[in-house]
Amino acid sequence: MADDAPPWEPPLAGTEVQHLLGALDRQRATFRWKADGLDAAGLAFRLPSSTLSLGGLLHHLARVESEKFTAWLSGAPLDEPWVSVDWDAHPHWEFDTADATPPEVLYDRYDSAVRRSRERLAAALADGGLDQRVHIGQPDDVISLRRILFDLVEEYGRHTGHADLLREALDGRTGEDPPWDFPGAG
Repeated sequence: MADDAPPWEPPLAGTEVQHLLGALDRQRATFRWKADGLDAAGLAFRLPSSTLSLGGLLHHLARVESEKFTAWLSGAPLDEPWVSVDWDAHPHWEFDTADATPPEVLYDRYDSAVRRSRERLAAALADGGLDQRVHIGQPDDVISLRRILFDLVEEYGRHTGHADLLREALDGRTGEDPPWDFPGAG
């Protein structure tokens, strides 16, 4: 990556791991920028045709980050608050509770989940690379760390598109990438 490139910019020529992590971090940064700086009303805003909100997406992606790099990766229990939720009784808990969760908690929960994911992913990559088998799956299924990362890029791609539409309808914010100096990008 060029010295003057923003921290979320994937490398121009790198390894498979560098490109995959660069694509993921670019999606994370763009999503976080789309959700950034909103009060409770802004985070709860919905389009008439959807139940999605930016707050719900922040909450959901915090859960997904936790799930991919605990239960899926190693079989470890989810982080809080996810491990304490009765998911059978409340399968959409993260979406249903987002409006009642203060903005600072939603932002911190998401940012903390991403930080923990990066740490756990770095340790996993150092311990076995992309081809290592992860915990999730049936005994006869071999699921690799690579698959978790591609699934996460796909999840972010979907929800960053949702965030694009929500934010533009809310206050007109548009753009493909965050500004170079966006503090939530690194």
